[in-house]
Amino acid sequence: MQNLTADFYALLEAIRDFMELGGPVLTWIAVLALVLWTFMFERLLYLGFSHRRVVRDAIDQWFAREDRQSWYAHQIREKLISETAARLEKNLPIIKALVMLCPLMGLLGTVTGMIEVFEVMAISGSGNPRSLAAGVSKATVPTMAGMVVALSGLFLNTWLQRKAQMSREEVAERMTFSK
Repeated sequence: MQNLTADFYALLEAIRDFMELGGPVLTWIAVLALVLWTFMFERLLYLGFSHRRVVRDAIDQWFAREDRQSWYAHQIREKLISETAARLEKNLPIIKALVMLCPLMGLLGTVTGMIEVFEVMAISGSGNPRSLAAGVSKATVPTMAGMVVALSGLFLNTWLQRKAQMSREEVAERMTFSK
């Protein structure tokens, strides 16, 4: 138990050191990552626990109809397909926007870090590499963090988009017109 507590505090200290290394922009990237991953986990939970029931209910509602041939029936079918797809695609535009925002926040970190480097150079000259190191780390660490968060979000967003398209096609295929 003692060793576990020491490991936990060492982990917290390493996270704190990393956050200080990247500067204040890295804190905003961490908040952005938390929001992004919250939305992504919500979509995964919906997909894992609720989506099958929504699809089954829509298909049951379609097959409970006697009329499946009229223009009105076709419109109801399209409505059911669209509703199931819309429920699966909920929050995907927000996820996409957050993914696009991550590299921009990394770029903001690069700019603020380079401003710090130029300030140090203006004050002490370029002869002291140690004084430049803090600004360089504040310029590179947020860029890397923004790209890592964006790549993880991009991968899952693409997968969720593909899953939504496949689900739409599956529901449409299962809702036949014959009696």
